[in-house]
Amino acid sequence: MTGAPAGSGAGRDADSRAGGGLRVVVLGATGNVGTSVVRALGDDPHVGSVLGVARRTPLWTPPKTEWASADIGAGGDGEDPAGRAAEERLTDLFRGADAVVHLAWLIQPTRDPLVTWRTNVLGTARVLRAMAAAEVPALVYASSVGAYSPGPVHRAVDETWPTHGGRPDAAYCREKAYVERLLDGFERDHPRVRVVRMRPGFLFKREAASEQRRLFAGPFLPQRLAGLGAVPAVPALPGMRFQVLHTDDAAEAYRLAVLKPVHGAFNLAAGPVVDASVLADVLGARAVRMPLGPVRAAAGLAWRLRLVPSPPELLDAFLRLPVMDCARAAEELGWRPRRSAQEALRELLRGMREVAGAPTAPLAPVVEGGRRHEIATGVGGRP
Repeated sequence: MTGAPAGSGAGRDADSRAGGGLRVVVLGATGNVGTSVVRALGDDPHVGSVLGVARRTPLWTPPKTEWASADIGAGGDGEDPAGRAAEERLTDLFRGADAVVHLAWLIQPTRDPLVTWRTNVLGTARVLRAMAAAEVPALVYASSVGAYSPGPVHRAVDETWPTHGGRPDAAYCREKAYVERLLDGFERDHPRVRVVRMRPGFLFKREAASEQRRLFAGPFLPQRLAGLGAVPAVPALPGMRFQVLHTDDAAEAYRLAVLKPVHGAFNLAAGPVVDASVLADVLGARAVRMPLGPVRAAAGLAWRLRLVPSPPELLDAFLRLPVMDCARAAEELGWRPRRSAQEALRELLRGMREVAGAPTAPLAPVVEGGRRHEIATGVGGRP
């Protein structure tokens, strides 16, 4: 459905633009996606102001943007005082907003899923309650391909595919799927709020490369392995196929979702679908067929020895991802990616080689204390 439901913000659009443009609040505004979304919104003449919200506010000053500090995962659930204070803080920040873009999400610590649950699930529930209290008419939420159940091998899935998560034992998939259920309830209870769910593939840009190395590869990945020809072979594992997208292209879809009276879910990805042969071409390597068993065992051992921050369950989920059909985004948002999957991957590799980053805490090229500090935090043991 493309028409905006009653009270979805279409009426408020005209009033806001007459008064200087839309007011948009972006949660998680300092990360990989957030920095691109803030820039895209700031460049749009229909947007009057952007409030970037993050746990740690940056010195970065993009156009039209002010900053506020808030931790959506503070405290616990129910009557916890810190949680109530966090919800009241969000409600105050949301008042008068035309839309909230919810990007706040913790990947780490994978070794303490209670921490990620508090932010990703309980924090999102807090965001939804604050939106209702502040009467914000539109929400654009960052879901993921990881929310989808495993898909068929020979065809792509559209946005009606079940969102039960690829692996319930992988916290990322479990939490993304649970939030989809929270949104179902929120839409039922608040039919006048326009809710958009973005479901992108893997999002890469040069400035986020150092963060992604820290989050997924860890401190023991040699920098030289990001160089062309440095990896002689790419394992062609059963089920290995995935979709990627340049983060700036994803941000353009978010911008369109804020401005247009659309609602529902949108798959986002660039072509081609990446398999071992595409990845090998990007790396200047060759694809080599390998059985999954030994690779899975090696991933599990590296996890137990605290050599990597990503548990083997994430590998299992990765190999069960469906391929997404992105036709709806093209037809209803008028969105198409400007960069190919190979271009996004090459930017990631270039950023890793150059130790690239940006002036925000999540995207800092080097954390204080460097890789020794990463090791000291337990390699996946702390946010």
